[in-house]
Amino acid sequence: MKLNCDLGESFGNWTIGSDAAVMPYIDQANIACGFHAGDPIVLAKTISLAKHYNVDIGAHPSYPDLVGFGRRSVQMSATELIQTLHYQLSAFCGMAAIQGMQANYVKPHGALYNDMMKDTSIRQTIFKAIATFHQPLMVLVQATPQWESIEKEAQAMGLVINFEAFADRRYNDDGSLVSRQHERALLNENEMLEQVRQMATENKVTTIAGTQLSLPIHSLCVHGDNPTAIGHIQQIRQVVNQNDV
Repeated sequence: MKLNCDLGESFGNWTIGSDAAVMPYIDQANIACGFHAGDPIVLAKTISLAKHYNVDIGAHPSYPDLVGFGRRSVQMSATELIQTLHYQLSAFCGMAAIQGMQANYVKPHGALYNDMMKDTSIRQTIFKAIATFHQPLMVLVQATPQWESIEKEAQAMGLVINFEAFADRRYNDDGSLVSRQHERALLNENEMLEQVRQMATENKVTTIAGTQLSLPIHSLCVHGDNPTAIGHIQQIRQVVNQNDV
């Protein structure tokens, strides 16, 4: 089981996250492509940091929404969305190639990710954009009980798909994440580490209602946007290394 983290989200004079502190502990860096965060200098620095620590790099594209940090849905035609994604992927892969790096995957960001998981037509448009890009790229999406149908959609377009789970979030019985507005949405430290252990050893997660869901988990999403989170990543890394089957 790999660890992935959203990085490269600083912009101009604003520094967001602790990329340098996170990078030594992860396997996959989901790097912002400039449409929700990031800029050319931040992008180049984050790719360089990943190269130094031998971390796989993936494009983290979004709706065009710098003001809303990509957390707002944007109504777009299929053609508009495909070209918007091609634009971001081209910039990301080109900047990576300059440093002798190659992008390995795509993980949509924010509202685009959420919309992809809820709306089949948006998901298939995203898959089409990635499938028609000139470079083969794996797709990283959320593991849900419907994972087989999502995998078949991707495979029909010639895509390889991997599934991720979330270390610090509580799950609903349908495999969705409990809303952050819910008081129990986030796990405390002990609950988080137990959930990671269960995911690593059993490929299962216990929902907020106590149901156990079996999920294919190739990668675990972690967050490193504050000092406490950095400590959590170190602990998660240790649990995964000790228990991953």
